[in-house]
Amino acid sequence: MAEAASEELKEKVLEYLGTVSKAKNRDVANAINVPKHDVDRAINELANEDKLEFLYLGTSYVTLKGKGG
Repeated sequence: MAEAASEELKEKVLEYLGTVSKAKNRDVANAINVPKHDVDRAINELANEDKLEFLYLGTSYVTLKGKGG
């Protein structure tokens, strides 16, 4: 079973997403200086917790829940 993302990492992801309208997972990883696979895990967990959502605008983005793109 895959290891869960840390609460600290999830907070960093949410904090970064609060500063942008939308972002790709790789952009989030680069901005907070964390490996993309760790950010992918955190983003998936946050989506399952209904704290963010995916946008499909020709490509996939992520944004805070209700923030839109």
